[in-house]
Amino acid sequence: MVIKKISILPVFILILMAFQTAPKKQLPAKKPVAVASAGITASVNRGKTIYLERCLACHQVDGGGVPHLNPPLDGASGVLGKDKARLISIVLKGFEDRVELDGEYYSNNMAAHADLSDRQIADVLTYIRNSWSNKADAVTATEVKAVRARIK
Repeated sequence: MVIKKISILPVFILILMAFQTAPKKQLPAKKPVAVASAGITASVNRGKTIYLERCLACHQVDGGGVPHLNPPLDGASGVLGKDKARLISIVLKGFEDRVELDGEYYSNNMAAHADLSDRQIADVLTYIRNSWSNKADAVTATEVKAVRARIK
């Protein structure tokens, strides 16, 4: 009896390809934003820890998201925009709608993270707004507290 070896390598490669992050769009060059103080650096460092625990599985290590499911955070206009209250609200309440972001649609639900403190939410959003190619203003615990009070 002859037993043929079946290679699982092609199957493994297909599985890995299915979980690739969205291709990065070429973004216009941005002016570098100087880190204002050690405070933002500390916030980014604390936020990274929260991101790795709470956000990484869906938004990926490179902030690229998962095509058509979880939107990218790197370079996304909704992340870099001035409407920090919307970002805070999404973290607090979660998100269940199909959303269009920079010409692509995403439809996976995001769980609410209202259990995080105001400082933790500020830190993780500051991390997201200042990681990868992102350079934006920090989010403060005071801003989170104001949004939390408004949406209760």
